[in-house]
Amino acid sequence: MTIAEHLDAVKTRLLTDPVVAAFHVTRERSTISDGYLRARLTLSGDSQLEFAEYIQLSPDDQISVITYNYHWADADGRLLQRWDNTPHYPGLPGFPHHIHTAVAEAPQPGRPIDLFGVLDEIKARLK
Repeated sequence: MTIAEHLDAVKTRLLTDPVVAAFHVTRERSTISDGYLRARLTLSGDSQLEFAEYIQLSPDDQISVITYNYHWADADGRLLQRWDNTPHYPGLPGFPHHIHTAVAEAPQPGRPIDLFGVLDEIKARLK
């Protein structure tokens, strides 16, 4: 899969996933070796998801999400959950992956995730 094909797959998911009511791509860039996508989504139930992913093509032609942030908020903009891998919590298990939630003051350990995984988690929680 190429970088452009991956970005097309992401946008196809946004167009076809029933949890996504609307979306707006605010920035997109792709080259032969890397890409970036930033978008704002309105989800069913009027929550919102803003995300950014920077991806690279590995030497064995695999797409890897290098940096990400997914900020899920309610209709009033209050944080529900945020997944990111900004390397600012080196003491957490799973560093640099971590999660911020509305119910916990401190970030929680996370795991590598991409937009597809985030949408799956949100869909499960909205049911």
